[in-house]
Amino acid sequence: MQLTKRLGLLAAAAALTATTAVFAAPTYINVLTGGTSGVYYPIGVAISQLYNQIDEAKPSVQATKASVENLNLLQAGRGELAFALGDSVADAWNGVEDAGFKAPLERLRAIAGTYSNYIQVVASEESGIKTLEDLKGKRISVGAPKSGTELNARAIFAAAGLSYDDMRRVEFLPYAESVELIKNRQLDATLQSSGLGMAAIRDLASTMPVTFVPIPEEVVQKINNPAYQPGVIPAGTYDGQEQDVPTVGITNILVSHDKVPEDIAYQMTKLIFDNLDALGNAHAAAKAIKLETAAGNLPIPLHPGAERFYREAGVLE
Repeated sequence: MQLTKRLGLLAAAAALTATTAVFAAPTYINVLTGGTSGVYYPIGVAISQLYNQIDEAKPSVQATKASVENLNLLQAGRGELAFALGDSVADAWNGVEDAGFKAPLERLRAIAGTYSNYIQVVASEESGIKTLEDLKGKRISVGAPKSGTELNARAIFAAAGLSYDDMRRVEFLPYAESVELIKNRQLDATLQSSGLGMAAIRDLASTMPVTFVPIPEEVVQKINNPAYQPGVIPAGTYDGQEQDVPTVGITNILVSHDKVPEDIAYQMTKLIFDNLDALGNAHAAAKAIKLETAAGNLPIPLHPGAERFYREAGVLE
């Protein structure tokens, strides 16, 4: 009787082991984005849908305060892919405390350089703001505190000889909230870092007359940071915008971390570049993502899985 019982227990254990082998633990892929009214979020949703093709994957999307929060979450292992501005990624790698990083985030690994963010300074026409200098004494929003956008604002204002003290009031709000306050005449302008055609600014420009404030190339050069390059908001990007507007372009980077398995990172990277049309349909900004430039000029090391993909694709030697 005892022998029969033991054989039964062994058989049950073997069956459990077999079941465990068949039903492997799921692979969680949390995609960290930004505010739901920005560009990171719709592209992040599209990427997460692609990741359903990875065996045993459980993809999800998280709305966040964007670059700085995303990078700190990655370092803590609370996400597997994140959007972040190139200058924030460099600051995170180097542990720049003023930028929101208490120590170097050495676990970060790059998946791909993507499209550029453009600094978009938009003011209500009735405010009379036409230049950066005109922001003095005005009410402005510059993004969430120590977000990538807010760090951009500091750098641009400093290069233009301005500071927050020059403004009548400074609010630290994301896209949608900033736009609503301008509509309600409670703010005069907002500075936002985003892909072109961002939904909240489209909404504002279709609701009331606005002015897009130029950032001259000489101001860009004074920032003295290679992450900041002269850029243009092409005419017609928004309602009523009849001329090109000079501004700043900053590359966005998709970032992961060193605990994501190489094979998973490989599949994550490959699915992005095998489905660029789908990402472009999610938001026009993603149409600027190019395989040929995705692995170059990155401020952090590539994830080994991404590196394997780029070597196979012939864009890395």
